[in-house]
Amino acid sequence: MLSERPTKEELEAFFSKDRFAVGAAGCAIVEGWRGHGIAEMSISDAHMNAHGNVMGGAIFTLADFALAIASNTGCGPSVNVSTNIDYLSSSAGTKLIATADCTKEGRRLSFYDVIITDDTEKLIARASVVCCNV
Repeated sequence: MLSERPTKEELEAFFSKDRFAVGAAGCAIVEGWRGHGIAEMSISDAHMNAHGNVMGGAIFTLADFALAIASNTGCGPSVNVSTNIDYLSSSAGTKLIATADCTKEGRRLSFYDVIITDDTEKLIARASVVCCNV
């Protein structure tokens, strides 16, 4: 289990086992502590849809990875049980950044808000997430 304030190296070692987000999608950890996580993803051709915009699934993956950092740091395992995501605009930048913050931590359920922007500070998406603390 990760401490409440792990180093970036400890976070990277723990989440290196996340083969999809880190390996396939190219998500990277920026920072994290209990209830807070930031992850980023450099946009590549692999993330694009047929219209030349970032695929919604790539945006969701980044949001879910930032959530994983926030919800699995300083406590036992947590799993996402419900996500509502709103896609607000297409990216104008070269990188996406997702910031996840806990709005209410409970014994069994916790609630998070995730904001996704690009490196031009344009708001791309927002998500409301419910996690189950297992």
